[in-house]
Amino acid sequence: MIPATDRSKARGLALTITRVLKAPRMLVYRMWTQPHHMKRWLGPPGYTTLSARVDLRVGGFWRTHSRKHDGTEVAEQGVFRQIVEAERLVFTHAWEEDDGSLGHETLVTLTFVDDGDRTIMTFHQADFLTAETRDGHLQGWGESFDMLKDYLDHG
Repeated sequence: MIPATDRSKARGLALTITRVLKAPRMLVYRMWTQPHHMKRWLGPPGYTTLSARVDLRVGGFWRTHSRKHDGTEVAEQGVFRQIVEAERLVFTHAWEEDDGSLGHETLVTLTFVDDGDRTIMTFHQADFLTAETRDGHLQGWGESFDMLKDYLDHG
């Protein structure tokens, strides 16, 4: 059973994850927009985010470079399409291939809503090519958001 604070859905070739986090909305927003925060939580258990870069403006670029538990390295990047401070982020997401080219691009929409002293964070990722890649991202993001919750709760 999914806890009341974690609602996840995978419909069609998109996914939606909603989390209620015990943190102010601005802080949750900063978790996504400040590299020093991103390096502390982004990625499932066993991943180490080695670097994170953010050019926080519409048309600006973001990129992370991580090492998996088996020693292989991966990078992901995208471009910001919409930014409403502490309310909404829309950006593209693509994994970098071994040759430096970009894999298939998806579109991520994040919203942040006040809920007393908590924040409702809704993450939506669309335009997957296959159910398998969608389901892999659903698991990976879910585990990453567990890491985010732990970072917000314990620093």
